[in-house]
Amino acid sequence: MKLKPAFAIFGALVLAVPPASVLAVDAPTEFVPQLLGAQYTFVDQHQDALRSPYSGPLSLRASGDTERSHTFGAYFGVALPWHFQFYLDAEMFKGAGVSNATGMAGLSNGDVIRSGTANLGKRPYIARRVLRYALPLGEETYDVKAAQGQLAGKEYASRFEVKLGKLAVSDDFDKNRYANSTRTQFMNWALFNNAAWDFAADTRGYTGGAMLALVQPAWTLRYGIYEMPREANGQALEWPISRARGEQMELTWQPQKDGYAVRVLAFRNIARMGVYRDAIAAAQESGATPDIRADDRDGRRKHGCAINAELPLADDGETGLFARIGWNDGRTESFAFTEADRATSIGGQLSGLHWGRAQDHLALAIAVNGISQDHRDYLALGGSGFLIGDGRIDYGHEQIAELYYAAQIVPHVTISPDFQFARNPGYNRDRGPARFFGLRAHVEL
Repeated sequence: MKLKPAFAIFGALVLAVPPASVLAVDAPTEFVPQLLGAQYTFVDQHQDALRSPYSGPLSLRASGDTERSHTFGAYFGVALPWHFQFYLDAEMFKGAGVSNATGMAGLSNGDVIRSGTANLGKRPYIARRVLRYALPLGEETYDVKAAQGQLAGKEYASRFEVKLGKLAVSDDFDKNRYANSTRTQFMNWALFNNAAWDFAADTRGYTGGAMLALVQPAWTLRYGIYEMPREANGQALEWPISRARGEQMELTWQPQKDGYAVRVLAFRNIARMGVYRDAIAAAQESGATPDIRADDRDGRRKHGCAINAELPLADDGETGLFARIGWNDGRTESFAFTEADRATSIGGQLSGLHWGRAQDHLALAIAVNGISQDHRDYLALGGSGFLIGDGRIDYGHEQIAELYYAAQIVPHVTISPDFQFARNPGYNRDRGPARFFGLRAHVEL
């Protein structure tokens, strides 16, 4: 990654550090990499047959499908001098998603985002390599446990934080206690992140960039700037960052550490994207089917906003509610996450404490996705994106419900039966409804 200007930020921070007496808290005496965790997730998912009077290359398979996916991960970290830390994550994906992981904006298996395209292979890869710096702004600290991207020890309650390297934008933005991990919570793409937030990412969901955060006990302000892919859902990332980039800013309000939280996010993408209305005009002149990729030009822009809230209700927060709402302008092509220009989701989690199984959870949520008028017209004329395209369309909001039960069989092992129901998959009233039955096994150390 070639983020040379970002290294200047680190130089300025090092010059601005407080006296050594402040920096002595938990300063490492030797730099030994630590294994912070490891995981394996298996998903066996079946898609029922569905009504399908016509189909395109990206439609859900009318006859149904059954697929299995496997993800493996190992996560490392090392404490460095002067409040620096370095993290390295290795992952591997095997298997596939039902209907080749196409046909809906809210795809049914979130782990398939790690599969990449067919030519990426199924070998291990480096998912993250991140340098983190935290400048203390006070003396108050709290304890943190070892976890992915987090060394055990003390964390300053007030700090200025910088991350630089290869990472996932969603590591720091649009977090939610009840709907944030496809491996342990909701599996649908429209539920573990805001579907209208088209955040920068390569095919596997990672990118290069920098994140800056001002963290206070009651609120946090974050800004991130990241490399965009060269093409929609592409693996290669664009450079220089002055030509193409994804930017987001998010304000989190959380007066109590384990209390309610509200997050407001705004984002802007600049990339080599196509414009739906221009692609339609070009097709009408030539008499061809519109192709958004043929209209790709440098400097195109997309902007949007999102609100994300969580509300713990009982059981030390293990029972609670969440909601998200998001919007983007829908003028340029869906580019990196999924094909949605409007998104709303709401749901909740109930602790198994109420039936004598405190480590279990029962959760239910619904999501409604929509697209702009330009995007609808493009699909109606036979156009397709990177996830949806039935050849034509009778537009309707994509409506999804997901229900799962996470049962801890033994420590570190969770089994989760999962059911999803979708009306108007791919925004098309002529298709579906679609039903998905899944079983997820998750091992985490």
